[in-house]
Amino acid sequence: MAEMIYDRDEWLKPWQEVIDRRHAAIEKLRDGIAVGGSLSAGLNNHLFYGLHRDGKGDWVFREWAPNATRIWLTGEFNNWKRSEAYALHPVGDGNWEITLPSLFLSHGMLYKLYIEWPGGGGERLPAYVTRAVQDPVTKLFCAQVWDPAEPYRWKHGRAGKREHPLIYECHIGMASEEEKVGTFEEFRLNVLPKIIDLGYDTIQIMALQEHPYYGSFGYQVSNFYALSSRFGTPEEFKRLVDDAHAAGIAVIMDIVHSHSVDNEAEGLSRFDGREDLYFYNGWQGRHPAWGSRCFDYGKPETKYFLLSNCKFWMEEYMLDGFRFDGVTSMLYWDHGLGKDFVGYENYFNNGVDENALSYLALANMLVHEIDPDAVTIAEDVSGMAGLAAPFAEGGVGFDFRMSMGVADNWIKWIKTLSDEQWSMGEIWWQLTNKRADEKTISYAECHDQAMVGDKTIIFRLMDAEMYTAMNKDSKSLVVDRGIALHKMIRLVTLGTCGDGYLNFMGNEFGHPEWIDFPREGNGWSYKYARRQWSLAEPDYLRYRYLRNFDKAMINLVKEDGTLEEKPELLVQDEQKKVLIFRRKDCIFAANFNATSSFDDYAFSAPEGKWKLSLDSDAAVFDGFSRLKEGEVHFSVEGRCPNGNPEYDHTLRLYLPARTAIVLKREI
Repeated sequence: MAEMIYDRDEWLKPWQEVIDRRHAAIEKLRDGIAVGGSLSAGLNNHLFYGLHRDGKGDWVFREWAPNATRIWLTGEFNNWKRSEAYALHPVGDGNWEITLPSLFLSHGMLYKLYIEWPGGGGERLPAYVTRAVQDPVTKLFCAQVWDPAEPYRWKHGRAGKREHPLIYECHIGMASEEEKVGTFEEFRLNVLPKIIDLGYDTIQIMALQEHPYYGSFGYQVSNFYALSSRFGTPEEFKRLVDDAHAAGIAVIMDIVHSHSVDNEAEGLSRFDGREDLYFYNGWQGRHPAWGSRCFDYGKPETKYFLLSNCKFWMEEYMLDGFRFDGVTSMLYWDHGLGKDFVGYENYFNNGVDENALSYLALANMLVHEIDPDAVTIAEDVSGMAGLAAPFAEGGVGFDFRMSMGVADNWIKWIKTLSDEQWSMGEIWWQLTNKRADEKTISYAECHDQAMVGDKTIIFRLMDAEMYTAMNKDSKSLVVDRGIALHKMIRLVTLGTCGDGYLNFMGNEFGHPEWIDFPREGNGWSYKYARRQWSLAEPDYLRYRYLRNFDKAMINLVKEDGTLEEKPELLVQDEQKKVLIFRRKDCIFAANFNATSSFDDYAFSAPEGKWKLSLDSDAAVFDGFSRLKEGEVHFSVEGRCPNGNPEYDHTLRLYLPARTAIVLKREI
């Protein structure tokens, strides 16, 4: 029998009964869905509902709408008329169906449903629609028949297991340098090669599910099974995934199952006139901060809809896993709004939506049954114990959780403290304060820190001087400081990360300014909804050297397998502002002191020959070259009072101000 999470954490012991009860309830739900012991075999709603060919090649369309009194297919094929030839028939249990000869519909045709219910009616897009397109003039969405003559044929398998994912977070639409919506093809040809060159082994793609408002960043989903058509076709996306797999890069999707857009014409809200078809009734069914609908995860039809959705994306697009968005909002009835999660009781009291908890556990089981190597990541700020622990041990089953406090703390320190006030102890604590039995993904900043109203790290460090002093010939103490700290912050975050690391596209080279999608308030401009890749190309601009550093540090941890062992503190020197730690065969040494360099800095260290493998101060990274490239240091016998007393050897280093280095043990 597996060791349970409360067996290794005494603070969970008082909640053993709750954990066991939840575990048993989830097992019962799983057994009720599984067919022949397979959860996946029992989840095929996407193959039943929606538009499909039958064995004869004719079209079959099915929809679940128990409150409907009549339903029609309308579209280009019947001049958008509600005719009897296109009326669906009730077949029981709230299901409606129609069969049409093959010639009645063809690839590319537009269509909708018209649903009548007691007291009303309206146009709707099918709940399981896999292709929706937006009219450029009216901005309204229509379903589209998608039946290409030559479906895409996969050339490569999935990327395989990611024990320590190095994630490049990206958004297809804003990945273009032009002021427009980028496409899958442009990303495949122009951006994917950059990611390959940088060394990241996982791409996390946002905004893939169809969403009516582009400015929502893809987080207000209307059509859960539809790949967003504004970026291109399903075949083009498959080609992108295939090319990524050919390069050994996993592709995971930022999946939104935490809520649904409130729109009725495009989405699921009041689909058949009912408030609660897929959602909770009353206040529980509406998100007070997001203005969206909240799923009723306890309703069987909702569970089947969402679980089948996970299976659809994995099988249709060969994805390697998911980052589940808004997990905190799902888990708590109050969505975690304005709440400080202090104390374990928050995770086990009546404030938890146990329906959502059960759904997430089932989703993890399903994903890992389909692909045992798949990656699942939870975006959760509450720190719920067990979220990223195996289900067999009483957990929810995520592979990783986002270490969201790391980015918040970097912003806090930059924003509120002078350099002299930075605490090495607090940096170490906040960057390593993770549950020992759960894996985490750390990041200095993701897309959240770049949104309009906030500032990226580089912009906080430099502000207006970014516009005037990013030329190498310019002299600016502000920019020098910003360049140095940008590199140090990233290296220390990567070096202390729990089990993986994430970067948002463009931030590796200090992309200027913020992200602001086209909206009425900015004249519907795309100026800030793009990535200026060309800034990192010329050798006379400083962006290029930040990109060089990012590439070097990513490849260092990959080649050395640095993340295979946990970080171990060697020195936290508050007076001199020095932080030194060891990870596997590497020593990370960071001197955050703004003005003082230290000659012959001594500390207790493991015995060995240590070679300088990475130096943030090197000229190739726009530094001052105060260290000798590849210099070798030998630890000498004898314990130093400074550092970890476990070691009986001493290492002496020259540590320039505002510099971080990595030493690799050679013997």
